[in-house]
Amino acid sequence: MSVFTIEVFLALAGMVLLLVEAFFPKIPFKTLGGAAIGSAVLAFVLYLGCSKETSSLPGFVSAWHQLDTLALFYKGFALVTTILVLWLLLICAPYLKRFTVDGKFGEMLALPLIVCAGMMWMASAKDLVTVFVSLELVTVSFYVLVSATRKSVVSLEAGVKYLILGALSTGILVFGIAWIYGATGSLSFEGIAAACTQTGSNKTALLFATAFLLAGMGFKVAMAPFQMWVPDVYQGTSIPVTTFLSVGSKAAGFIVLTRLIDALTVQGSLIRSEVVLILVGLGSITVLVGSLPAIFQTSVKRMLAYSSISHAGFLVLALACRDSVRFDLSAGGIVAFYLATYLPMTVLGFLGLAIVRLQGQGEEIQDFTGLAKRSPLLATMLTIAFASLAGLPLTAGFLGKMFVFVGMVDQGWWVAITCAVIGAAAGFYYYFRIILAMFSPEPNEAKGSALQLGASARILCVALGLVILILGVYPRPLQKLLAPAPIAAQQAAK
Repeated sequence: MSVFTIEVFLALAGMVLLLVEAFFPKIPFKTLGGAAIGSAVLAFVLYLGCSKETSSLPGFVSAWHQLDTLALFYKGFALVTTILVLWLLLICAPYLKRFTVDGKFGEMLALPLIVCAGMMWMASAKDLVTVFVSLELVTVSFYVLVSATRKSVVSLEAGVKYLILGALSTGILVFGIAWIYGATGSLSFEGIAAACTQTGSNKTALLFATAFLLAGMGFKVAMAPFQMWVPDVYQGTSIPVTTFLSVGSKAAGFIVLTRLIDALTVQGSLIRSEVVLILVGLGSITVLVGSLPAIFQTSVKRMLAYSSISHAGFLVLALACRDSVRFDLSAGGIVAFYLATYLPMTVLGFLGLAIVRLQGQGEEIQDFTGLAKRSPLLATMLTIAFASLAGLPLTAGFLGKMFVFVGMVDQGWWVAITCAVIGAAAGFYYYFRIILAMFSPEPNEAKGSALQLGASARILCVALGLVILILGVYPRPLQKLLAPAPIAAQQAAK
């Protein structure tokens, strides 16, 4: 079985679930949820056992499908993210049903499977046409997911904002694709890389095309100055969809950015130094634009939205470290490692917020006051998650940021390092505000009753917390997984 077969299976499973709810409206949501999670888990199991060789792909696919180290990692990443989001959807179902039409939200269970297929195709894309088609499959699905809770006015508002700005970014991206084709005569990453090294290429046209491509992709990954949609959309949509946007959508955008930047900054490229300089500048600004406003937020969900922008800035700075050879990781490998550590702590943070909402509380920091007394387990796990997001040593989040800082030090980007230090310091402040609130005494005795934590939520909390701690002290397996093929082969020979 080929990887492509699994991807088609996921897309078909999503469409079948949509049709099942349409023709059998009385089917229980737990049945649909179980089928969705079962499909994703089955796809993940098949993925682990299937052939990872390009020769296993169907002939009509191999021309635009690649299966290198990063592609295989991001495919697995997409599957794990989808499973976790579907799990979170089932946990939040009692709350979400109040805001959907007739209490039905089959589309929220089916569309993540289609999004997952799109993200997996995007990870293997060898040209910008495939990128665009896969990206639009993901984006259009997210338009529906963001506004799926239609009885909520803020959800509909978030959906409209995301739709309008998403359409604008798509137009900019298509314009950039047209320009890069005109400048290089190719839409494949390999062809673009070859054209960038030719002395006869038009440098001005290449830079102009690059500007539009970065602007179009900047929206997808929440990179400044294209991040304005994030706080309102994250706050307006449901918590599971916010989680999917924060992790899955960001990862899909960064695999495309990684491919694009690798092509534009190949050794001997006419625009290598300019592209790197642009990335350093945009990454530094993104870190500050995300971190500084987060200090003043009282809503945990909105604060996590701004922090997501800050993390996007660190990822852009990692992409700029083109000559990094530390830790057996390329620039793209550092981005993938950062995202792998970002996944469990972000999902755990949003899971904690969802559990608090299910108990009838709000999304404000003050609603977390006294949580340690009401649920010691949840408070402990959330402390691990927020400490890791801040970058506390011995947690997974520390290593991700350390790799980025070391790469910047090697390059000597002291202004960017200063911006990153300010962003990291601000992160410690606003993340530890929540931790302090959780372990503060509850002033209102009416809120002092024990918090009910279901078995499913408890298992997920503990599992994510353990992953964060294990990656924080023993990241070597993940590093080996992301090592470039020659390095991985040498280590295997040893």
